[in-house]
Amino acid sequence: MRYVVTGGTGFLARHLVTRLQARPGTEAVHLLDPVGALTDDDVAALGPVDHVVHCVPNPEATLAVIALAQRLDATLHHVSSIAVAGDHRGAFSEDDFDVAQRLLTPRHRAVFEAERLVRSAPGLRFRVYRPAVIVGDSRTGEMDRIDGPYYFFGILSALALLPRFTPMMLPATGRTNLVPVDFVADAVDALMHLEGRDAQTFHLTAPTTIGLRGIYRAVAAEAGLPPLVGSLPRAATAPLLEATGRAKVLRNMAATQLGIPGEVLDAVELAPTFTRARTAEALRGTGISVPEFASYAPRLWRYWAEHLDPHRVRRDDPLVGRNVIITGASSGIGRASAVAVAARGATVFAVARNADALEELTAEIRAAGGDAHAFPCDVTDSASVERTVADILARFGHVDYLVNNAGRSIRRSVIASTDRLHDYERVMAVNYFGPVRLVLALLPHWRERRFGHVVNVSSAGVQAASPKYSAYVASKAALDAFTEVVGTETLSDHITFTTIHMPLVATPMIAPSRRLNPMPPISAEHAAAMVVRGLVDKPPRIDTPVGTLSDLGTYFTPRLSRRILHQLYLGYPDSPAARGIPETTPAPSTLRRSRRPARPVPSLRVPRPVKQAVRLVPGVHW
Repeated sequence: MRYVVTGGTGFLARHLVTRLQARPGTEAVHLLDPVGALTDDDVAALGPVDHVVHCVPNPEATLAVIALAQRLDATLHHVSSIAVAGDHRGAFSEDDFDVAQRLLTPRHRAVFEAERLVRSAPGLRFRVYRPAVIVGDSRTGEMDRIDGPYYFFGILSALALLPRFTPMMLPATGRTNLVPVDFVADAVDALMHLEGRDAQTFHLTAPTTIGLRGIYRAVAAEAGLPPLVGSLPRAATAPLLEATGRAKVLRNMAATQLGIPGEVLDAVELAPTFTRARTAEALRGTGISVPEFASYAPRLWRYWAEHLDPHRVRRDDPLVGRNVIITGASSGIGRASAVAVAARGATVFAVARNADALEELTAEIRAAGGDAHAFPCDVTDSASVERTVADILARFGHVDYLVNNAGRSIRRSVIASTDRLHDYERVMAVNYFGPVRLVLALLPHWRERRFGHVVNVSSAGVQAASPKYSAYVASKAALDAFTEVVGTETLSDHITFTTIHMPLVATPMIAPSRRLNPMPPISAEHAAAMVVRGLVDKPPRIDTPVGTLSDLGTYFTPRLSRRILHQLYLGYPDSPAARGIPETTPAPSTLRRSRRPARPVPSLRVPRPVKQAVRLVPGVHW
């Protein structure tokens, strides 16, 4: 047998692929994601295919998969969902489809339309599988994202903080149908290989539904919840679940702050009852059945608490076992950060263009007992970023943190740049568009996992409006503004951001300035410690005393600040390259200095009482 599986990196698809690969007689299992992008050569390379398993029930992907199955003359196994039944009241059989039901959410509508396309495709051999709400593996608890009942686990976790003698009462609502992923994968694997079942639909559902109170009882012991002593009347929750107009908007806003998407409340009460006579008959004798939810619910809770709870970092060492992408890792701050983060127990994905330098770094980290992997990537190339992120997720499953450190700087006055717009474009490509590309590539993944944190290495020059660095400062300021906006949008998804307004750091990037830098630089290791703090403590921003002073000067003494910066501009020359001197040749005025042994310059140290006083100011972190 030869198979094509779409959505191969998805949770259910991964479990299906494992079973198909283990079947006797399996010759090949091809995993495809962007089916619509296949060329004629790609299709020819698949060779003969017996079965196409489609695990992405949205209309656009389904159209492309139907065309592929018809072209390959293969049977299409379409994994749909009980969401097709919408708000239908009463029994919904495996032969029912369009029974004038109302489709409550965009997801309901997308699943319905995808199944309609399969059913109406001319000459297509197909089978349809409608699983209920899929939860984690009943044996291990493994789950890859927050969905279904998991949206309410955060609230239950908060209730676990109450004294054990607290009497709990919950509304008799939230009726749903839950099935573990291992049952669904086993059932699809068995049903798709039975003879004479084409054009049939199978309901992969539990025999009975379960409500919010049942879920509470099933996880109570494992979660340490107070005992449930009674139920609230349905009328107590009706205004919440049946809200319309402005009341619904306000309800959804409040629910989102609790980590529950508003559309979940629209479909929290399952209206239909799903019959499963055909599925039961087809699976008779296979030993495949749905276990009781209470028998595996403790494992689901334990896995959620250890891997999916957005607040789990408060209980654990924030970096042990975490997966961290660090860009610009071949030298300077990025290299030092990679070493420091790996030393704290994280797995580092080192990203930079210099493959040789990355291999040296990863070898050094592994020799010290850490875990690191090199991913050569050009952050200015969208295709390169997308390939790298896809490669990391395919190989390691998830990413927890991203450190956007890769940077480029040019010291050149604006008057010397009037014919050099490309300077601004290439600096912006690295410092702004590079981090944005990575954030956009990872956001869907983080939103599914409901966890992610970004540390952006910005510059104190943004606060000081440093003269001669208009291209560099503007690119970092753009990143700061992007971070502020996206950070407000992703709070409910538990995706957070830290901006570090980094002072001068002794790295190759500032080497051309030599001793002309206006402030003594800190070491790369000191900078790495700031990055680690951003990952561990997650403050919105980390500044320096000088940066804060610059901010205050801008607000309270703007004229004096401008005068000081103008004097700095007059006394601080452009880079050698801007003055027509090759960058590899030291400037004449620094030749004698460069022969002297370098003297360590002490970094600016702030007394502890001052730091403690500053911590009283909201939003200021030194």
